[in-house]
Amino acid sequence: MKGDLLDPKGLFREAYRIDGITAGECRSIFLDWALGVPLGEDTEERVQKLLTQYADQPEDHPMTQTLVAALRKTEPARRRGGRAGRLAR
Repeated sequence: MKGDLLDPKGLFREAYRIDGITAGECRSIFLDWALGVPLGEDTEERVQKLLTQYADQPEDHPMTQTLVAALRKTEPARRRGGRAGRLAR
C-alpha cells in the first residue's frame, strides 16, 4: 500500500516501523519527502499535519524529533567571508 496525501510514498509510515532507525536516516527520509512537496504548498503546515497524524508515536523517536526540528525557526543566514568579511576585522 502506498501512502496518503501527506506522505504519498509512505516514507514516514515506514520510518516509524523500522526498528533501530537512526536520526541521520530520518533526516534523509525527510529531505526526500521535502523535495517532493509541490511548489507553492506550505511545507510547515504539512509537517504539522504529519506530527498530528503520528501523534501516537513516541516523542523520542528519531522521525518525530526530525519533524519537530523542521518546525524550528532559524535566523537568516549572514554573509561570511569575501572581501567585506576580511576587512571588517
